[in-house]
Amino acid sequence: MLKVQSLRELTRQELQQKKIELEDEQFNLNMRKSLKALDNPLRLRYIRREIAKINTVLREDELGMNKLAETAGLVLDKEEKTKDKSE
Repeated sequence: MLKVQSLRELTRQELQQKKIELEDEQFNLNMRKSLKALDNPLRLRYIRREIAKINTVLREDELGMNKLAETAGLVLDKEEKTKDKSE
């Protein structure tokens, strides 16, 4: 199970890629579920929760509550540039 803190250390592109992979896996599991019983039916719950965690982290970044790795770097770069201009 992924920890939220480890998700926040990823970039937006990495999170979106992970979300796409999980959604593909979720789709495949749902298709198999409709045809026959799954070996591990709890995997669907796990995937659904992981997608929700990723969506939460992405939304927090949009709102500025918690910055992702790349966003935090951009903020630091902008602050350094403004310091240079003011000096």
